[in-house]
Amino acid sequence: MMTALKKWTIAVVCLLMLPALSEAGYKKEYKLSCVVGPKMPWGEGATLFADLVRERTEGRVNIKVYTAGSLMAGKQTNEFLLLKRGVADFAFASPINWSSTLKPLNLFNLPFFFEDYAALDKVTAGEAGKAIEAMIAKKGVTVLGWGENGYREITNSKRAIKTPADLKGLKVRVVGTPIFIDIMKSMGANPVNMNWGEAKIAFQQGVVDAQENPAVGIEIPLKIWQFHNHVSFWGYVIDPLMFTVNQKTWKKFSEKDRVIIRQAAVDAGRMQKAVVRKGLVAPDLSAHELMRENGMEVTVLSPEEKTAFRSLTEPVYKKWVPRIGEELVEKAKADMGN
Repeated sequence: MMTALKKWTIAVVCLLMLPALSEAGYKKEYKLSCVVGPKMPWGEGATLFADLVRERTEGRVNIKVYTAGSLMAGKQTNEFLLLKRGVADFAFASPINWSSTLKPLNLFNLPFFFEDYAALDKVTAGEAGKAIEAMIAKKGVTVLGWGENGYREITNSKRAIKTPADLKGLKVRVVGTPIFIDIMKSMGANPVNMNWGEAKIAFQQGVVDAQENPAVGIEIPLKIWQFHNHVSFWGYVIDPLMFTVNQKTWKKFSEKDRVIIRQAAVDAGRMQKAVVRKGLVAPDLSAHELMRENGMEVTVLSPEEKTAFRSLTEPVYKKWVPRIGEELVEKAKADMGN
């Protein structure tokens, strides 16, 4: 007959074994997709997240970061589908690359919608952000936290851009998302969709005049001054980033590890945002100075000058707000206090 002590001992051993049993189904390695290179703040944020997870789970969850779109053969717009299907377990992703599939994510692509960084933070942490996370969850992917690529600023090899007349007729390389074509056309530019490798050749040959990307996130790491000598800080679109995970993968983690992983995403996102925003907010405008030091003419648009461009994009709002969802747009406005 089993004694009370033996029963107690067996119960304790079983309890101690529970984490080991729950972790027995873990993969030796999890794949994280990131569309940019490892030395950009976006890529560094992905690596930071993976490192925090590995350290805080004491090696139970080992994430390998696949940079430069290597899991999707360079086709960025395929990332969401690959994550949903489990080709990738995690992704540190831009809504831009998912917005062709998930139309509500075009909220972040509305031109001149987010006045400043505080406005974006209010939306991602507010009711609109919760609605977006719920929408993505219904598709089989969980959002763990938010990072950032930054405001998309325009550079070119022709002239300073301060008014719509300065932009008119310029050939501008844009990302392969339909709303960006519409935005540029509405402001009088000639948008051209091509990958970055092709764009560099086009810049060198003078076939394409301009491009738009976040300054600290993309332009400075890529040394955009090799191709362009003008940059205009107009903040026309802001590009947040999302730490995400396939839900089937997510459900296999223990509750303890889910808490750790989610907090790692929050912490990595906070630190990554600070890097991307550094040098872009007065009194620290060192990012502007760095571009000047490398021969670029820096133009900073006033609120009134931005309004001149914003007024031309009304057709974009009329076309895209219904696709995004008027309720979501109103939630975002409420989050921002508008």
